[in-house]
Amino acid sequence: MRKGKKISPEGRRPRLNCFVAILQSLLVMNSTAQSHPRTAKIAETPEEIAFVRQHLQEVLAGAAFRGSHRSAQFLNHIVEQSIAGRFESLKERSIGIELFGRAPSYDTGEDAIVRVTASDVRKRLLQHYGTHGTTSEARLVLPLGSYVPELRRDIPVPENIAVGPSEPAVTIAELPQPMTKARPVFKWGALGILLVGLNVSVWGLFWRHSLTRATDAVAILPWSTLFRNGGSIKIVTSDPNIEKIERLSGEPISLSDYANQQYIPNPAAVSPEIVRFCKDFLRGDLAPAVDIGVVTKIAALAQTSSSTIDVQGARDIRLSEVYTDDSFIFLGSPRSNRWAGLFSNQLDFRFDLNAGQEIIRNVHPRSDEKSVYVPTAGGYATGQSFATISFLPNPGKTGHVLLLAGANGEGTRAAGELITNRQRLSTELQNCGIKPTGPVRYFQLLLGLDTMAGSPSDVKVIACHILPGTAT
Repeated sequence: MRKGKKISPEGRRPRLNCFVAILQSLLVMNSTAQSHPRTAKIAETPEEIAFVRQHLQEVLAGAAFRGSHRSAQFLNHIVEQSIAGRFESLKERSIGIELFGRAPSYDTGEDAIVRVTASDVRKRLLQHYGTHGTTSEARLVLPLGSYVPELRRDIPVPENIAVGPSEPAVTIAELPQPMTKARPVFKWGALGILLVGLNVSVWGLFWRHSLTRATDAVAILPWSTLFRNGGSIKIVTSDPNIEKIERLSGEPISLSDYANQQYIPNPAAVSPEIVRFCKDFLRGDLAPAVDIGVVTKIAALAQTSSSTIDVQGARDIRLSEVYTDDSFIFLGSPRSNRWAGLFSNQLDFRFDLNAGQEIIRNVHPRSDEKSVYVPTAGGYATGQSFATISFLPNPGKTGHVLLLAGANGEGTRAAGELITNRQRLSTELQNCGIKPTGPVRYFQLLLGLDTMAGSPSDVKVIACHILPGTAT
């Protein structure tokens, strides 16, 4: 297959597929995959099979899959099964038995290893192509709701015409041409090329401007620290189902219970019907749309610093992963993202529950600050709410932690928008006494906002505290 013509880095459009990939990777966490009706092999001829296997090895050798032996095995297994046409083996139970050594009678409802691994494979594939998508001849895809892989070949860019980053490949033959006379053909063709070139120029200016703005943003705190030396960041999205499980079961789920995957701490205290319903409910792990929007904005910043981001749902994280030297971004308050509670003792503004309502306590109030901030609006309601942006060290480790948390989804969204807005963030840090481009300073911002129908407005920083451990 002929590869498309490469575009110089200066004129290349930032890989939007990276951002779309991240969005898709979060949405597929809700997959409860079943068998797929498609029965066509991923490759038929010896040449196609050789190409698929070569491309598979390139993917498995990439950074996205080097960190997960299990996901690499899974992808290799389903591709080989598809090449062989053994589609009866590409079902959840069959994969569990053949690849993971489960007993033939194992309960797929209780043991979600196949679904969890498939979700991770989808995310890693999208991460891989988010980095290498512009140079790859093909893409391996694991569709939502399926364990049957597909190979999608990109359409090559013709080499006989310069095509811009946002313009589809166009040849002169495809441009509008009159029915008669050769002379107007040249005019129409020349006009078409001129329009294409103008479009390319406009898009080039636009994206260069966007890249410049994003590059400026990563030069200030906290991004200058998080993305230092092109590092890897783990973004942990919130768990929208866990709060609902608490309400259904009437049992609080502590961080310890959550870390140990004890989502119903005392099953004997609730009816069997509720237990079954909760287990079914927990099969999904859909990331909130709020988190997807925040991840997309962060991905745009990571793109400019050659950094990589690994997006995982809160329920996919284990305690051992948090106690590493990696840097983390946690989305959501401790109620929706239990892992955020690990760092509460380091903060001045802490989320707490009062009669079932999430509030924010100020443990070190200043003379002009309140000791408690109580929202008047829940999610998708009209009123006032609060959010926090917290940048702090990972205790005992070399990594750092960024917490973006709202008392509701609108608050988390507001925190994500502010932290990725270079001009606004720089101003707020200066108001706090922090030099945006200076050495590492740990801080916490308290935001106040109005909400209406799921949208935040009038977002203001109402307090800023510099946290201990700050470099001088």
